[in-house]
Amino acid sequence: MLCSQQLKHSAWLAPAPHRLNSGLPVNIGVLFVPQQEAWVVERMGKFHRILEPGLNFLIPLLDRIHYVQSLKEIVINVPQQSAVTLDNVTLQIDGVLYLWVMDPYKASYGVEDPEYAVTQLAQTTMRSELGKLSLDRVFRERESLNANIVDAINQASDCWGIRCPRYEIKDIHVPPHVKESMQMQVEAERRKRATVLESEGTWESAINVAEGQKQAQILASEAEEAEQINKAAGKASAMLVKARAKAEAIQLLAAALAQQHGNAAASLSVAEQYVSAFSKLAKDSNTILLPANTGDVTNMVAQALGIYTTLTKLQAVKTQDEMPPACEDPQPPTMEVLKAEQANSS
Repeated sequence: MLCSQQLKHSAWLAPAPHRLNSGLPVNIGVLFVPQQEAWVVERMGKFHRILEPGLNFLIPLLDRIHYVQSLKEIVINVPQQSAVTLDNVTLQIDGVLYLWVMDPYKASYGVEDPEYAVTQLAQTTMRSELGKLSLDRVFRERESLNANIVDAINQASDCWGIRCPRYEIKDIHVPPHVKESMQMQVEAERRKRATVLESEGTWESAINVAEGQKQAQILASEAEEAEQINKAAGKASAMLVKARAKAEAIQLLAAALAQQHGNAAASLSVAEQYVSAFSKLAKDSNTILLPANTGDVTNMVAQALGIYTTLTKLQAVKTQDEMPPACEDPQPPTMEVLKAEQANSS
């Protein structure tokens, strides 16, 4: 029975640098304790004291070194075990446990085999924590899982004088069919991301193209508007310049006619224009309407001057009507004016 228990313990425990109860030194009275070790001494079967590193003296035969505790940090491999997650997936998980002895007295008398006890506690705590998580959360929350296992071990091992600074999960083995499903899920997620990114790229491209066309149309319309405004402004400026030039020409012509021999100059200008217009006949069309006395230049000039004189008199009459009446009585028209009117009427 004892051999079977020892075999069971050796199957769960990994080899450590110091076994807690193996290689006990013999009391010869003068002992040298190595650094980072604590020797528990019993006198006549009862706890006596703990030897500190260095030189120590004991009574032979009465004092006996019963436990040797290593104060170094000990690394224990937690064997692989099966655990069921929240979504009923069976996993094979192993880990590494780190611990050190804080109180040699409690580690010697509080528990029979501290390493075995801590290892079993780590395995049971791991099963309990994995049962609270789904498979996806197991891979995402390994750090929180390790922290929960460390807290559970420290709460239980406080009375054993042992402290667990950290626990690390080494490997998580998933069943083959679950691994295939996870691979398919990863591939589907990647295809989904690729499709989403492609659609987003197409959407952004269409928006950019539409925005570019919109800006191009806006700029084209603004350019056309500016061109029309410039053309209108140019035409208005040209018309204004022409009107001013024509007004100045009319003023100069009126001033020239008012001077001496102005009528003779006007007659010469009319004659020149008549000759020039007569020379351009029959160039644009074959159908021409001519007066009966086409060759009589003198008669044509006289008619043009008569029309000009009549318009001048009408303008003078309008001006006199607009002016306030004078106090003096109007004089009858002279004989020259009557003769000019008769000539115009003829």
